[in-house]
Amino acid sequence: MSELLVADGERPREGGVDRPITEVAVGVLIDDAQGCFLLTTRPPGKVYAGYWEFPGGKLEAGETVAQALRRELQEEIGVTIGQAHPWHQKLVDYPHALVRLHFCKVYDWSGELQMHEGQEFAWQTLPVTVEPVLPGTVPVLEWLAQEAGQAAGQP
Repeated sequence: MSELLVADGERPREGGVDRPITEVAVGVLIDDAQGCFLLTTRPPGKVYAGYWEFPGGKLEAGETVAQALRRELQEEIGVTIGQAHPWHQKLVDYPHALVRLHFCKVYDWSGELQMHEGQEFAWQTLPVTVEPVLPGTVPVLEWLAQEAGQAAGQP
């Protein structure tokens, strides 16, 4: 289990990690040819609306992370993904929910991006130029930066 990220920078809420955990599949769509990754905004009317994040959604009963990710990305952004490569997990204590994010890298998908929930999208490189960024997204940007540093031969 990874360490707990408290989304608002304060101490964990009462009940802490004893609250029910919402399992969420998250897709880090990477376009290696262009050297960028996809971020989308939280849809209008949802918690943290307008914040930038990697797309995905809650696992339904009986779903694996890969199954949930395929379903969510088809429903939300209109693409059909190939293989989902499990990458990292992060437990995030948001004011509204305790969420375990299952991040998967995705290099292969088909279909044109269609924002079915009224969200925006942006292909980004590091450092990102969009804001605000959802707290649960920040560790992913750090992991991508670490990987880029290692790939470039930096410590």
